[in-house]
Parts: sequence; C-alpha cells; structure tokens
Amino acid sequence: MLRFLTILTVILLTSLPARAEEIVAGLSQNRVSITATFVGSEILIFGAVKRDSPPPLDLPLEVVVVVEGPSAPITVRKKDKRFGIWVNTDAMELAAAPSFYAVASSASLDQSISTLEDFRHLISVERSIQISDNPFNIDDPREFTDALIRIREKSGLYKRLEKTVKLTEDTLFETRVALPANLTEGDYRTRILLTRGGDVTSEYETVINVQKVGLERWIFNLAHEKPLIYGLLSLVIAIAAGWGASAAFRMILRT
Repeated sequence: MLRFLTILTVILLTSLPARAEEIVAGLSQNRVSITATFVGSEILIFGAVKRDSPPPLDLPLEVVVVVEGPSAPITVRKKDKRFGIWVNTDAMELAAAPSFYAVASSASLDQSISTLEDFRHLISVERSIQISDNPFNIDDPREFTDALIRIREKSGLYKRLEKTVKLTEDTLFETRVALPANLTEGDYRTRILLTRGGDVTSEYETVINVQKVGLERWIFNLAHEKPLIYGLLSLVIAIAAGWGASAAFRMILRT
C-alpha cells in the first residue's frame, strides 16, 4: 500500500505542468499622497520575465497590466425626455464598480487574452463590474454598465490602453499609467499577467496605496469621525467668511 501511494505521488507531481515563465516586476512608487496641490500622478510599471527553459516559439508572448481602484456600490439612472423635460425613468443598482480602472496591453486586448481567460481573471473593465439583482423593468442591464463605463472614461477614471506596454526581446517590459486628480482613497490593486495564445501563463500582484495627507487627511477624518464638530466648524467658517466679505465691501463703499 505504501509503495502504491509513493508511485501515485510521483506520477501526480510529474504530471503537473512546470512553470516555465515567471514575472519579476516593480513600480516607480507604491504610495501616492493626495494633497491640496495634487493634480494627478504617473506610475511606471516595469519588470522582466524569468525563465527556467527556452520560451515556446509558436505562441507570441503578450503582457497585460491592470490597475484597479477600490470598488463600491453605485446606482446608475437612465433619463428620458417626457413632455419636454428630462426625468429619471429607470435605475439599476450595481453591487460593485471600481472607482478607477486601467488595463494596458502589449497588443490589442482581444489578441492578448481570450474571452475565457477574461472571465476567469476579470481583466476587462466590463468583467470587473458586478451587477446586483436586477429590477424586473430592466430589459438590458448592459445598457447601464456601458453608460457607467462611458461616463468614467470621459472623466479619465476608466482607461483602455492597448499597445502601450513596451515589450523588448520577449523579456523586458514597461508601461506607464496616469492616475487622475480625482482619485478615491484606498488600495489600488495592480496585476501583471503574461499570456501566450490568449492563455494566462503567469501572474504577479502588488498594491499601490493612495492616501490623503496633511490638512486633507485631518478634514477627512474630522468629517467621518466627528460629523457634528465638522458641521459646526463649517458653519462658523461660513459665517466668518460672510462677515469678512461684508465688512470689506462696506469699507470699499466708504472710501
């Protein structure tokens, strides 16, 4: 019995595919600080492919890079013109949608990864959006997800950066992802995937931390942890600003 188990273990181990390619990668920065003068940032993502054996020559190597911001539920509303007035007609609740999403690839995305692998690894932005239970009056849920993608693409929050990953001699790669000024605070999941023939052969993951600092952090914490004090302070500042503007205007009129 022991001999049989030993032989079975050897067969199973030898039948497992060897990991011929592995990603060795890094980022220009792992932390982004949001200040009052923050106008955006750019992350350089670079690395190399480590191999234990010569690469296959029949299938080209492609690299896909995904940067995904924190996800949160969101309601997408549809507007129609009724009696000359634009009104909300239908609405759909999305269980989770990333606040920021960028996918870069060395070739076109369709060429870099297959549809099956896209479903498995959730690469494209369409796969990253989770739809909750749909209302019965929604005939086409994709109409709402497409609308959200269009809106966030215009604001620079969703990016499809095809053919922007520079791949040198099937070994070295690099790309740059621009982060806009209107970032949501949190951890930005960063993934790098190697593919051959549309299939993922290796994956590497790290995190970019985006955080408010300085006065912005103090105001953010005050608003969320002590909303009453924040409200009173805002009221005092508004009254002081109004009184100061009124006093300055009176002085100008007197002169």
